[in-house]
This record gives sequence, structure tokens and C-alpha cells, in this order.
Amino acid sequence: LRKSHRHPLRTAVEAASATSPSVRAAAAVYDAARGATRREGGWFDPVLTFGWDYVDQKLPSASFFAGADVLHTAQGTGEAGLHWASPIGTSISASLGAVKLTTNSGFAFLTPQYTTTGSLTLRQPLLRGFHLSARKGLAGAEFFETSAYERYQQELLTLQGTVEQVYWDLYAGERDYAVQRLTRDRAAAFLHETELRAKSGSVGPGQVANAASFLADQENLLLDREEALDGLAEHLVQVIGFRPDQGSTRFKTVDQPPDTIAMEDPDRWVREALARNRDLQAMQAEIEARRVYARAATWEALPSLDLIGSLGGNGLGGDPRSVVFGNDTLRTNVTGSFSDAVRQAVNRDYPSWRVGLELSVPLGLRTGLGEEDRLDAEVVIAEQRYAQATRILEEEVRARCRELVNGQRRLTAARASVDAAREQVRIVRIEYQNGRSTAFELVRVGADFAVAEQRYSQALVRSAKAAASLRQLTSGAFGSADRTPSGM
Repeated sequence: LRKSHRHPLRTAVEAASATSPSVRAAAAVYDAARGATRREGGWFDPVLTFGWDYVDQKLPSASFFAGADVLHTAQGTGEAGLHWASPIGTSISASLGAVKLTTNSGFAFLTPQYTTTGSLTLRQPLLRGFHLSARKGLAGAEFFETSAYERYQQELLTLQGTVEQVYWDLYAGERDYAVQRLTRDRAAAFLHETELRAKSGSVGPGQVANAASFLADQENLLLDREEALDGLAEHLVQVIGFRPDQGSTRFKTVDQPPDTIAMEDPDRWVREALARNRDLQAMQAEIEARRVYARAATWEALPSLDLIGSLGGNGLGGDPRSVVFGNDTLRTNVTGSFSDAVRQAVNRDYPSWRVGLELSVPLGLRTGLGEEDRLDAEVVIAEQRYAQATRILEEEVRARCRELVNGQRRLTAARASVDAAREQVRIVRIEYQNGRSTAFELVRVGADFAVAEQRYSQALVRSAKAAASLRQLTSGAFGSADRTPSGM
């Protein structure tokens, strides 16, 4: 953005949106909420596990049946598994374990020996509300993400409304300053004229004093207006995030407030605000998130009852060898490689199965019931905050609508007041030049003219500021800043 000292409203809004700390913070909150949703969704991603362990040991033995005076074994254990938690609370695990054992024992029929075990295990909670409990983290995070997004969008709208209102305040400040400078210049000219008339004997020294006092007052008021204008310009600088080029003391407005802003039925804009306001939508999403946790807590307060079942298979393989026991030589019929043992476990050549129920009953149930009460209360709190916010929103929307309804009449009245004050100044000045009025009277009507001009400035921007506020409250339904005419 070019840092010109003359600034269109659209450019000011764009600059503020790009640099605003509040907007960036709201965007970061939204990013954090998205990350939380991604994290909670990750609980339902399948998990692969791998493990391997190797043990080599030598054990002294005093038993004949150990098969060696010093028993030397080397055992490698490996396991691979796939675990998945479903959105209805089902936990499924598939695993395959294998053990390779090598020993110097004289009574080992297989060395190395391969032992494999495969299993498919299922655990299903029956009293946990299924998806209500299992998905509560993800569902809650999704609603909180929606809430953060709505608040981010509302922050952009709020910033836009703030920029517009500051911009129009600066416009009014520039106009008031220009009026005050003109009044000061007229006061200086009036003092000069009064001094000339005093020299000619047309007026007395009292009127010269009145003119001098009026000029001094206008000089002070001009300084006040200049300070106020500098403050408004500095406020705009802080809102949009940068300063004008070197050599420019302050930003100057380019756009003008519209002369008329049509206002339709206020009830329509109340309905639009209640339906579209981003803050309300964010609060609704938060209510839904808390309801998710409350519904899950209702089930989680109950005793837990889990159904457990598993299917498995076993396998055995290895290199057979003869075992001498007394006068007998023994030999096993088991043989096969490691892959054969794995195949046996997977094909369930030697099957196994299991089924059971697991019940857990916390005595008193105070933990679960207390958590349920707490979460139910949080839902009520969120609902009442939403109800209060709707009342405040409706009140603000109707107030802005009243300002717009009366805006045209207010502007017409202010313009008529300026015209009347200007005409009064003209008449009193003629009377003063003809000796039928005093300097005091001319000073008074001059001050009245300045006040009328300032009131006109405020009336001129009041409707524009009300429209900006209404756009913010209705989340853009009332229009957008690009409807403002530009150019000056």
C-alpha cells in the first residue's frame, strides 16, 4: 500500500485488515481450533505398532532336566499390530507375535524353535452412549472450530466498522478545522476593520476590545481543533498500522459520506442481525459443543459394561533334533520354517477364541454425576449468555436504525441552521457597517455560525457511522464499505 497522506476509505480498511493485531490473534485462535479438530480426529486413525526384543543369557543349572550344566538360550521376540478406535467406541486390535528360541538344552526337540500367535480383539462399551461418548472430543472440537471461524470473520467486520467510524470522525475533524480556520481568518479581518473604524471615530474602543477578544478566542479554538484533528489522524494511524510518507504530518480523507442512506423496515434488520451476526453464530456453536459434552456425560455417569471378544491362532515350527533320554532316543514330528509357523497362526490351524463381559461400578457414582451436573450447568450458562447477547444486539440494531431514519431530517435541519446562521452573519455585518449593530453582536453571531457548521459536520457523518455500525451488527447484510462514493 502506498503511504500517501491522502487515504481512500477502501485502502484504509485493507491496510487495517492486513496489519491488525486483533485480526491476527483471531486468525491464530482459528488456526489453533483447526489444529484441535485435527488432533481429535487423529484418535480414529489406525495405528501401526512394531516391537522387537532380543535376550541372550547363560544360566547355571543343577537340574538334570535343564539339559545342560550351563543353559545358554538366545530368544528374539517380535510383534506387529494394527489398532483402531471407531467413532462408536469400538476398539479393534489385530496383532501377530513371534518368538525365536535357540538353546543348548539337550531336551529341546526344536532349535531354533518358532512360536507364533495371532489375535483379533474387539472391545465394545455397551453403556457409554456409543458415538455420543466416543466422538465427543471430535464433535466438540468441530463446533469450537466453527465458533473460532465465526469470531475471526466478526473481528474482520468489527475492524472494518471501526476503520469507517474513525475515518468519518477524521473527515468531520478536518471539516471542523477548516470552519474554525475560516472563522479565525474572519475574526482577524474583523479586528482589522474595527481598528480602522475606530481610527475614523465610527466606533469606540470597547468594540475594538470585543473584536480582539473574539480573535483571541478563535485562535485558541483553532489550536484545540488542530490538536483534536491530530488526535483523530493518529487514531487512524494506529488502526491501519502505518504512518504517511515523510513530509506529511497526517493522513487526509478522500471519500465523502453519502448524503442519504435509505432505511427500510427496522424489523427486517433485526431479523437479519439475529440470523447472520457472526458473534451470535459463534455463541451458538459453543452451545452445541457444550451440549455434546453434556450428552456424553449423561452416559458416562453410568457404570461401564464392556463386551470383549477375540479370535486367535497359534503356530509352531523349527528345526527338529533327536533327544536322548536314558536308553531312548526321542524325536518330534513338528517341523517347519518361520514362515510356516506364521501361516499356521494366520490361518488359525490351531484356533483360539474368547468372549466376556467386563463391568465396573463406581460406588456412589459421584464423579460421573458431578461431571454431568457441571456440564449441564455450562450449557445453561452458554444459553443465557446467548439470550442476553440477542437482546443487546436487537437494542443496538434498533438504535442504529433510528439514527438512519432520522439522519436525513437531522442533516436537513443542520443545513438549514448553517444557512440561517450565515444569513444572520451577513445581516448583522451590514447593520454593523451602517452603525446599527455592535461588534459584540457581530462576534456573537459569528460564534453561532461556527457552532452551526460543527453541528452540520456531526450530522453529516453520524448517518455514515450508524451505517457502518449496522453493517457490522448484521455481518454485512446492510451493505458494504464499497458502496461509499470515493473521490473528492
